[in-house]
Amino acid sequence: MSIQKPSDHPTVKPPKVGVLLLNLGTPDSPDYWPMRRYLGEFLSDRRVIETSPLIWLPILQGIILNVRPQKSGANYRKIWDNEAGDSPLRVITRRQAEKLQTRLGEGVVVDFAMRYGNPSTETQIKALQAAGCTRILFCPLYPQYSATTTATANDSVFDALKALRGQPAIRTLPPYCDTPEYIAALSRSIADGVAALPFKPDVVLTSYHGMPIEYLLKGDPYYCECLKTTRLVRERLGWSEDYLRVTFQSRFGPDEWLQPYTDKTLMELGAAKKKVAILAPAFSVDCIETLEELAITGREQFVHAGGGHDDYAYIPCLNDSDGGMDMLEAVVRRELGGWI
Repeated sequence: MSIQKPSDHPTVKPPKVGVLLLNLGTPDSPDYWPMRRYLGEFLSDRRVIETSPLIWLPILQGIILNVRPQKSGANYRKIWDNEAGDSPLRVITRRQAEKLQTRLGEGVVVDFAMRYGNPSTETQIKALQAAGCTRILFCPLYPQYSATTTATANDSVFDALKALRGQPAIRTLPPYCDTPEYIAALSRSIADGVAALPFKPDVVLTSYHGMPIEYLLKGDPYYCECLKTTRLVRERLGWSEDYLRVTFQSRFGPDEWLQPYTDKTLMELGAAKKKVAILAPAFSVDCIETLEELAITGREQFVHAGGGHDDYAYIPCLNDSDGGMDMLEAVVRRELGGWI
């Protein structure tokens, strides 16, 4: 005997599977207050800055958030997508979600969220539930695992779930730094990028976002996974360790960070009159750290040290390229196994 629902029972939608792409985040605009809100959220995350809040928060609130928004805003203006009226990171992540939606079909609902800024993880989880998603795969878009990226993205998921009475079944995408699909897509992107240059590089740098050495010593696997990614690409392309090198960018504060440093390496190569191509394999999408820090400031550092302006090139991230989307679809489908 079937049980009849009351006439006023809320509509129950057919169950669907959700996929939520999680990226780092971006300010809503390069202006002072949006920049301050974004930086305040980012730099107050204990996963990112592990210094005691008693020491760090007075510095953050009293000095950094009064000075850094103007400087960071100026850098964002250099790379802002004025046609879209948005940051490149959000524009490209949205395109990734749209293309992945097309590839996965109607039984899956694909969306994206930002760890810091908009759209928030909490908002997007509620939107997926409203669309009928009873199972959700959360996908931090970081090939190499770090507590400062993957873990804090997952933290935002778990924090949002704690406030829900009805929780979906969940999975989280593991790091994919050594998967055949990622290594193949990255290798192809690098080889094609180098082949398209008007010069032959003497050195190709894989520049990864840095972190304090202290985090490595506490057990963060990020450093080892960065080295592994580049090693596997070298093996696939048949390139030497001297030709395809690893460096680390984006130092912040007085602590010693992972080395060799990208900026110092660029100045050394510029002084030696080398030709350089550079890319950022830790980022799935081009953003301020790639488009401004590497493509613009990196070139300036290289040229200031003596390198030729036309002897330096930045190779873009995988973004929503065909190869990048083939890779993303493959790693997502693997984790969705049994759900679709």
